[in-house]
Amino acid sequence: MKKISKEYSEQKKILRIFKFLAITLGHFVLRSSLHAKEYVNKDALYMHPEKMYWLCRVMAKRWTKDNIEVVVAPAVGGVILSQWVAYHLQKITRKTVLSVYADKDGKEFVLKRGYDKVIKGKRVLVVEDIVTTGGSVKKVVELVRANGGIVVGVSALCNRGKVSSSDVGNPSRFDALLDLEIETWTEKECPACARGLPINTDLGKGAEYLANKKVFNDKST
Repeated sequence: MKKISKEYSEQKKILRIFKFLAITLGHFVLRSSLHAKEYVNKDALYMHPEKMYWLCRVMAKRWTKDNIEVVVAPAVGGVILSQWVAYHLQKITRKTVLSVYADKDGKEFVLKRGYDKVIKGKRVLVVEDIVTTGGSVKKVVELVRANGGIVVGVSALCNRGKVSSSDVGNPSRFDALLDLEIETWTEKECPACARGLPINTDLGKGAEYLANKKVFNDKST
């Protein structure tokens, strides 16, 4: 009963952190080109090291029995996750856990700085902040495998796109601290567009969307 109560309390704290720091209301265009009234701003979380410290500790605790040797994340924000999760795993298990990251190279990811040799033959945990489609995580999972790493699992701060294990490369286990269901619409279906509400250009792909739309309208006239 105490364990259930502790897990419930922990989950409530995770949700509070996201609601207070990361979840913003408005009119947004997502990477998928769909529109939404909510946006999960991961960059707002990264500004608070004490919150990231705690969240990454919760992530690490879920993998202490999996003999993780290396934590890998996609750059850029994922570098922070990789560091903290590896740190907590090492503190809890009292075993060496290394932290590396994959660099973005165009639309793909690559392992530089000799990291390919670091993960070869090692038990690897892939970590990510916000998972929307799973595409980026899947590329990192496949990259680790291609370089001889053994992908033990994938851990994320937030799964906001109903992403499944198959979407992230079929690891043995896929875990997220928080599962969020955010309603989305196409431009034609979007109620905010119908009401003429301005699109947020600071978060998401709003600025890019409006720029592309202006170019299209200019060409049409």
